[in-house]
Amino acid sequence: MIQQDNLLSFLLNSINKIILSTGFANVEIGNIIMIIIGIMFIYLAIKKGWEPMLLVPIGFGMIVGNIPFLEGSDIGIKEEGTVLNILYGGVRYGWYPPLVFLGIGAMTDFASLISNPKLLLIGAAAQFGIFGAYALALAFGFPANEAGAIGIIGGADGPTAIFVTSILSPHLLGAIAVSAYSYMALVPVIQPPVMRLLTTKKERLIHMKKPRAVTQTEKVVFPIMGLLLTTFIVPSGLPLLGMLFFGNLLKESGVTNRLADTAKGPMIDIVTILLGFTVGASTQAAFFLTTKSIFIFMLGAFSFIIATAAGVMFVKIFNLFLKGENKINPLIGNAGVSAVPASARVSHVMGLKYDPTNYLIMHAMGPNVAGVIGSAVAAGIILSFLS
Repeated sequence: MIQQDNLLSFLLNSINKIILSTGFANVEIGNIIMIIIGIMFIYLAIKKGWEPMLLVPIGFGMIVGNIPFLEGSDIGIKEEGTVLNILYGGVRYGWYPPLVFLGIGAMTDFASLISNPKLLLIGAAAQFGIFGAYALALAFGFPANEAGAIGIIGGADGPTAIFVTSILSPHLLGAIAVSAYSYMALVPVIQPPVMRLLTTKKERLIHMKKPRAVTQTEKVVFPIMGLLLTTFIVPSGLPLLGMLFFGNLLKESGVTNRLADTAKGPMIDIVTILLGFTVGASTQAAFFLTTKSIFIFMLGAFSFIIATAAGVMFVKIFNLFLKGENKINPLIGNAGVSAVPASARVSHVMGLKYDPTNYLIMHAMGPNVAGVIGSAVAAGIILSFLS
C-alpha cells in the first residue's frame, strides 16, 4: 500500500512538473503580443511582398523567440551556451553583417555610379538621416553610444545597423535590428509621399541622359580604389567596406566567377536566414516590449524620412548648378538610402507613373549603391568617435 502511495505521488509530481514546464503555464501577455507581431510580419511578406527574404525569417524568429518556457530550461536565445544563443553570436559579435556585405558586393554592378560619379553625392547626402537621428536621440536624453546606434537606422541598411549596434549598444540589438529591417521593407510605403511632397510635376518629368558605357578595366579598378579611398579616411569601416569591395572584385575580375556565385548565392542566403531568424528570436517580450524600444521605432521612422528628404532636396539644389541634359531627376534622390534595390525601384515606378517613357532605374541604381558605401562610411565615422 505504501509503495502504491509512493508511486501515485511520484506520478502526480511528474505530471505537475510537465504541466508547469509547458508554454501554457508560463505564457504572459507580452509573449502573445510578440507572436502576433511575428505573424503580421509573415503575412506582410507573403501577401504584400514586402521584403519576404527578410520579414519571413524575422517573423518566424519572433514566434520562436516568444514561445514561453520555464526559466532555466537552457533553450532560450539569451541563455549562454544554448543552440540559439550560439547562432545568435553572429549578430551579437558582428560576424554576419560583413558576410552579407561580401554577398552584396558580389551582386552589385557599380557601372551606373562609375559612369556618373556625381551620383555619389546623392548617396552621401542621404546619410544626413543618420546624423540627424543621432542628434535627435541625444536631444531626447539617450547616451551617446545608444544615440549612435539608433541613428544608423537612417541608412536603411540592416547589416550596418546590426554591426554598429553590436559594438556600441548590444542591449539594443533586437529593437534596432527589427526597426531597421522593418523600415527597409516599408520603403514602397514611406518614400513615395515624401518624394511627391518635395518635387514639382516639372521636376518629375526630367529625362536624364543615357549613361556612358563603362569599360571592364574601370569596373576592376573601382573596388580597389574605392577601398583605399574610403578606408584610409574611415578605417573603422574596414570590416564592412573591405568585404563589400572584395565581393565586387570577385564579380568584376572575370576569373573568380565561382567565388562570386557562392558569395552572392548560397553564402548570402544562409547568412540571411541565420541573421533574420536570430534577430527575430532575440525579440523576447521581456526585453523587447519596453518604452525605449517603442521610442527607437519612432526615431527610426524619423531618420528614414529625413534620409529620403535629404536625398531629394540635395538633387533639387544640385540642379541649380546643372544645365540641360545634365540635370538630375529628383525622384532618384530617395535612392541615396541603402535599401538596395528597393529604393531604386521606387524611383523607377514613380518616374513611370508621371511619364511612361521615363526609365529611371539605371540612373537610380547609382545613388542606391552609393548609399551602401555611404552608410558603411557613416558607420565608420560614428564608431571612430564613439567606440
